[in-house]
Amino acid sequence: MSGTTAWPMDLPQVSPIPRETLQDHVYRQLTDLILDGEIVPGELVTIQRLADAFGTSAMPVREALKRLTAANVLTVVSGRSIGIPPLSADRLTDLRLVRREIEPLAAGWAVGKAGPEDIAELEARFEEMKRAIAEGDIRTFLRANRAFHFCIYRAAGSPTLDTIIETLWLQISPYFNMLARSGKASVNNIEHEAMLKALETGDVEAMRESLRQDIDLGCEVIRKLLP
Repeated sequence: MSGTTAWPMDLPQVSPIPRETLQDHVYRQLTDLILDGEIVPGELVTIQRLADAFGTSAMPVREALKRLTAANVLTVVSGRSIGIPPLSADRLTDLRLVRREIEPLAAGWAVGKAGPEDIAELEARFEEMKRAIAEGDIRTFLRANRAFHFCIYRAAGSPTLDTIIETLWLQISPYFNMLARSGKASVNNIEHEAMLKALETGDVEAMRESLRQDIDLGCEVIRKLLP
């Protein structure tokens, strides 16, 4: 990966990992970092720094990386560092088209199934995103955006769809950093508010259309910012 720079790690505090499920826990924590936008495109993270952050040896980190590189989520550079693979316009288009089919399907199923706790969480995450946008807090916006979307997808009650959607997000969510830094995240928050209203009123088609718009708006901003 040309043009990349070493990344001074600033990972959030993680909890100790039980030995009996070490590889699975490392994989889960690494995917959480990716989904929350903690690993930024164009920057490198060393395997040893990840191992130090997780409090493990390098071996379980390498095993987790094998799974993620096989899924085209990460790429290994020089055998000791990892980074986000470059995103081409064609790959972005492919991800957008697949997301437009899969994610609105889950969102539609969530309508009528989401309970008061789900609505309360979505309202809290929406307010968190608004504050983050106003304060220019990219990290908080990315974490709240992920939590907002996956609260809806979980409410659909389909672990199969959850797995498929997470796989898609692992490939595209690092590039949400570009969206957040563009200053246009407030446009997506209009669609987030529309999704919340659709869920509250039980409007399946409005929910699905707002989510499609959210996907399209975000991907168009990313497309314009690709090198």
